[in-house]
Amino acid sequence: MIYIIIAVLSGFTIVTSRSVNSILAEKIGMYQSTFFNYVLGLTGSLILLFISGETLRLFSFESYDATWFYYTGGLVGVVSVTLSSYLALRVSSFYLTLLIFIGQLFTGIVLDYIAIGSISIYQVIGGVLVVIGLAYNLFIDNSR
Repeated sequence: MIYIIIAVLSGFTIVTSRSVNSILAEKIGMYQSTFFNYVLGLTGSLILLFISGETLRLFSFESYDATWFYYTGGLVGVVSVTLSSYLALRVSSFYLTLLIFIGQLFTGIVLDYIAIGSISIYQVIGGVLVVIGLAYNLFIDNSR
């Protein structure tokens, strides 16, 4: 039950942060909004790091032995927040959430292929069904 509550809260915070980021981007600019988003996120992460007591792990070599593409998360995050801020004013929240879900699903499939070397056909079928459902919903909305 706790995982369901965490998932619901996570979805709520994602939609809320997307709305707040789009308003902030409208007021001060998209790039400045993304910058402040990351500065505040870094500050919060550092506070949690110091509270957790894991600061000594920052200086051990075992913390940095991941494959190169694991270190691209920051760049992907900046692009994701910037695009989300840009699109939030132009696309409905429902469709933006679905588009982000589809992007995460197919990115996960690609990362699984890079890391494991195989693709789950069930994930691909699920992703294609979601895309078909989204296209059908868009078709119905546009025909009204």
